[in-house]
Amino acid sequence: MLKSVKLGAVTLLLAFAYQPTPASANAEQLVASICDYVASNDKNRLRSKLSDSGIRLRNIYDGVKCNGQSLLRFAMSSGADDTGEFIAKQLPGSSLGAPEADGQTVIAWADANGFGGTATAAAVKERL
Repeated sequence: MLKSVKLGAVTLLLAFAYQPTPASANAEQLVASICDYVASNDKNRLRSKLSDSGIRLRNIYDGVKCNGQSLLRFAMSSGADDTGEFIAKQLPGSSLGAPEADGQTVIAWADANGFGGTATAAAVKERL
């Protein structure tokens, strides 16, 4: 009887001591890492982070914003053509040609902001 009480007390103590990290904190950290890798034009670390997290870029693209911009716009404005080309190749053409939150497509935004001649814009145009 005493043994089962001790076992129950230990189990209860361990249950209260274990506090998992909230999913939102993990998601925020993942987005911060993705934005950092895009800004630093580190395609290999971006690919590795997505792979390690078991995430496909096409599934999260619409929900990830870096400095208020989509990943492709952020890559272009950061001069990160390697990661920009990687992102463009991972997304379906329907996503690349769709208007974003401001009503402009990625290409229309790039042309309007002087990024139409970048390698990232060329990769997007190639996929359309």
